[in-house]
Amino acid sequence: MNIRLFAALVSAASVLLSQDTTGVGSLRGSVGAPNVRICVQNTQKCATSDAKGDFRLSELRAGSYILDVGGRLTTAVEVRAGLEGRVDILLAQSVTVTESVFVTPEEIKNSNYLIQAREIGKSAGALQDVSRYVQTLPGVAIGSNDFRNDIIVRGGSPLENLFVVDNVEIPNINNFANFASAGGTVSILDSELIRDVNFLTGGQPSPYINRLSGVLQIAQREGNREKFSGRATLGFAGAGAILEGPIKKEKGSWIISARRSFLDLFTKDIGFGGVPVNYSFNTKVLYDLTPKDRIWAVNFTGLDNIRLGPTNEKKPDSELATLDIRYDGWRSATGFNWQRLIGDRTVGLLGVTHSEATVNQQVKDLIRFGTVGSNADDLIAKSPIVYREKNREGETTIKYDLTTYVPMIDKVQLGGSFKIFRINYDASQPLGDDSPFTAERNINRFAIRQSYNARQTGAYLQTAKNIGTRLNITWGGRFDNYQYIGASRFSPRAGASFRLTNKLAWKASYGTFYQQPFFLFLSVFPVNRGLAPIRADHYITGFSYVASDTLRMTVEGFAKNYSTYPVSTDYRSLSLANTGDTFAVSDLLFPMTSAGRGRVRGIEFFVEKKFSQKWFGQSNLSFSRTRHAGLDGIMRPGSFDYPFLFNAVGGYRLNSKWEFSSRLAYFGGRPYTPFNEILSKQQRRGIYDLTKVNGVRASDYFRFDFRVDRTLTFRDKPLLIWLGLQNATNRKNFANATWDREKNELKISNQLGLFPLVGLDWRF
Repeated sequence: MNIRLFAALVSAASVLLSQDTTGVGSLRGSVGAPNVRICVQNTQKCATSDAKGDFRLSELRAGSYILDVGGRLTTAVEVRAGLEGRVDILLAQSVTVTESVFVTPEEIKNSNYLIQAREIGKSAGALQDVSRYVQTLPGVAIGSNDFRNDIIVRGGSPLENLFVVDNVEIPNINNFANFASAGGTVSILDSELIRDVNFLTGGQPSPYINRLSGVLQIAQREGNREKFSGRATLGFAGAGAILEGPIKKEKGSWIISARRSFLDLFTKDIGFGGVPVNYSFNTKVLYDLTPKDRIWAVNFTGLDNIRLGPTNEKKPDSELATLDIRYDGWRSATGFNWQRLIGDRTVGLLGVTHSEATVNQQVKDLIRFGTVGSNADDLIAKSPIVYREKNREGETTIKYDLTTYVPMIDKVQLGGSFKIFRINYDASQPLGDDSPFTAERNINRFAIRQSYNARQTGAYLQTAKNIGTRLNITWGGRFDNYQYIGASRFSPRAGASFRLTNKLAWKASYGTFYQQPFFLFLSVFPVNRGLAPIRADHYITGFSYVASDTLRMTVEGFAKNYSTYPVSTDYRSLSLANTGDTFAVSDLLFPMTSAGRGRVRGIEFFVEKKFSQKWFGQSNLSFSRTRHAGLDGIMRPGSFDYPFLFNAVGGYRLNSKWEFSSRLAYFGGRPYTPFNEILSKQQRRGIYDLTKVNGVRASDYFRFDFRVDRTLTFRDKPLLIWLGLQNATNRKNFANATWDREKNELKISNQLGLFPLVGLDWRF
């Protein structure tokens, strides 16, 4: 019979498969008739529609394909690595293909956001930094300083997030990062190499290694398989170039990015006694060994250094006026992956990863002993060192993931990993710490010089099954052993989705998650070796409504319960959950015990419009309540307790030459602890009023950013120039309360004010 077709692709890109069995994707859909043969042109991959007209083509290599449906060909359908698409095909006169992004995969039920590379590169305020764009998603907030790109998910500390790039776990994806840290100032990842980003804010499935809050999973694009090409870029992260080209045309490709900051070329001081200098390098090489075997290797490297404090020419108007800080760091992660198709229904992925990082830092206190002087160089030479470190951490991981389809069970995922950590610490705090949590001075002196190896092993099993035509359930768990602290934990996970209508679905998920405290916390004081893995239990439920191919709305309620959180044994009201990320890592080093607990409750509303011909955008509103307790057991507002968060981000393409984008953020004020001004003046340093821990709330946070893009032609090649303003209204947003030790008075510091931006991108 001559079948004439009208093909409408209602969703060709969706949520990344868990743990990213990178290199393959799948297509699921319907032809509206039973027993129709659907084949991928020029391959042996075929499927036959069932009695309802449904079919599935799995384990497809990333790329563009033509479908042969009963002898008629569709237009090109794109299959993307790690993504699942859906193709609905009806009998008609012609063949057309359109794209959407909202089919939910089986194993991820809630709290998932797929970000297109265009959204990161074009959005105002994102600064081409994936972490800064993620800060605009539901339930995600900035920290105490929007000069940093910390990710705070549903009231959790920024230390609780996992980063995975092309199946490579990276401890930290940022420049200017300390150990026991997850954020920084700018990402070492080049946004121009990013293809898709999948961000999970809770209830993530079993294949992901344990983290208490979020997972940021990034898939980089491969290089040009047809010809050599390149581009030059300039932006907030620096100036750089991207080069790419084929390896044996159609068999593989390579791509490399190199960037360097440039402010130091124009000035030696940008206002705080120095200027940051950083380099970043990204590389990806991919090759198809056989039709069933694909290998790829990636590397991410960042180098940085900075000096902060007064100079003979200038004294910073901040706490830095009393400190001299010298920092240089280096971090790198390299991964090799081999993905193999096994038969028609199974894919395996072997990954080997090694990451290495070093931090050299020295901090001098210029007024610790009341030293004074007009010459900054002389003052620095006479001042004592209060903290120094020359630390190095290495991590080698071997892991294997297997995804298969078993009759009567449907999808099955299983795998395991083995990690070796190589730790080399040389750090000291010779004068002790003048902690603001106590009136006692110079406590917690330490000097560590340790080198050791540690192991961590993990394994998981998970299944996803359709029950009838409307219900899908996911269940599984993972087992992890933390050799260094002598602990093993099992983490159950479960989820369900029920399709109420073709557009509306109810979803729910539950999971237990564990995370070992960072090695620096465990090593600095002997008592900390007894810390247990931190636990968080996630409960999530909500509804998802797909209004059209590019428009989605969701509402979710969640609860997150913390236990065995590290808390200070000296400062009974202090929990590590409230300390967050900081450049001053010495502030986080104190004796601890696993007696902390906490809870977060909230509801989130989200609507997004993916980019079509003219515009894209997303907006969200979240309400939440975060409480944590220290050793004293009193539940207080957490340091990241934002009562409400509102974000609106969007962009519009006026024509082929002009584009506009903007961002609006409005957050409820976060809590902080005020100083005891009498004690602080007596000791000429900040001392908190412990009767009001997180008892004062800052004013609301508001920021408006915008950006204008203009595309020109230079030497017959496209040249993009963009201009923008961050915090365009110059709002004075609260950053933190500090004690000005030089003037011996309270000082309120503000976040980044009006900040102009410029960038360019020339492709050649």
